[in-house]
Amino acid sequence: MTEKTCAACDCQLDANPIRVKVGGKTVEVCCEECAQALNEAGASAAGTRED
Repeated sequence: MTEKTCAACDCQLDANPIRVKVGGKTVEVCCEECAQALNEAGASAAGTRED
């Protein structure tokens, strides 16, 4: 079985990963902190910013 890792920090994912949509693609992360980081990176890359 292939181990899954967090899209943000490469930590091993548990049985309940958080799914985040970035650039039209869904990725899995290990925690809310990584989800927030990917959302911010995605917004920055798209040229938008949420304040």
